[in-house]
Amino acid sequence: MILLDDNFASIVTGVEEGRLIFDNLKKSIAYTLTSNIPEISPFLLFILADVPLPLGTVTILCIDLGTDMVPAISLAYEEAEADIMKRQPRNPFTDKLVNERLISMAYGQIGMIQAAAGFFVYFVIMAENGFRPMTLLGLRKAWDSKAVNDLKDSYGQEWTYHNRKILEYTCHTAFFVSIVIVQWADLIICKTRRNSILHQGMSNWVLNFGLVFETLLAAFLSYTPGMDKGLRMYPLKFNWWIPAMPFSLVIFLYDEARRYILRRNPGGWVENETYY
Repeated sequence: MILLDDNFASIVTGVEEGRLIFDNLKKSIAYTLTSNIPEISPFLLFILADVPLPLGTVTILCIDLGTDMVPAISLAYEEAEADIMKRQPRNPFTDKLVNERLISMAYGQIGMIQAAAGFFVYFVIMAENGFRPMTLLGLRKAWDSKAVNDLKDSYGQEWTYHNRKILEYTCHTAFFVSIVIVQWADLIICKTRRNSILHQGMSNWVLNFGLVFETLLAAFLSYTPGMDKGLRMYPLKFNWWIPAMPFSLVIFLYDEARRYILRRNPGGWVENETYY
C-alpha cells in the first residue's frame, strides 16, 4: 500500500476489496453447493423406495462440469453491495467462509425446493407415459430386468426393457433440465447476501451470459442428434420444461422475502439463522 501511493485512503479501498472477494467467494460456494441436494436425492429415493432411477450419473456430470461452471465463476465478477462498508468487522471465529448457515440455506432450504422440482418433473413424465407415482414404488427390480419385456403400467399397457430404458433416460434428461431451470433463480438470489435483487440490478454481464450459456448448453445436450447414443440424453417435449419453472419462481420469491425480513429486522432471528 505504502509502496504504491503512500496514501492512507488506500486502506479503505483495500478493506472494501477484501470484503468484496470474501462476499463473492461465499456466493459462488452457496450457488455450487445448492445443486448437490437435487443430485443426490434421486439416488436416495432409488434405494429407499425402489423406483426407476430418476437421474443418472452422466447427467450429474453434465451439471457439475457443464451448466454450473460458467455461472459459478460469474459470481466473482459481481459488484459490491451497497452496505458492504457499513457492516461490522466479521468475527473470524464464527463468520467463516463456509458456515452452518450457508449449509442450511444451500442444503436445507433452496436445495430442497430444487429437489422437489426435479421429482415433480420426473413423476409428471412417468404419469404421462402410463406410470402413476404409486405404481413406481417397488418397481425397480422388474424395471431393470432385461428378462421382463411385458411390464404393465397403470393402464395395463406392456413395456419392453428397451422402451422402459428410453423413458428412464428421458426422465434423466428432464430432471437435468429442471435443475438448470431452478439454478436460474439460485444464481440470481446468490448475487446478494442482504440487498434486494431489485436494488442490486442485473449489471453483471458475465452472470447474464452464464444464464444464457447454461440454458443453451442444456438445450444442446437435450436436442442434438446422437446424444442418445453417447450421453443417453433424449429430446424433451417443450411442455416438459414448464413444470420446474414455478419452483424457480418460488425460490426467487422465498429468498427475496427472507432478505426483506432480514433488512427490516437487523439482528433478529432471520439474520441469526439464515444470513450466511
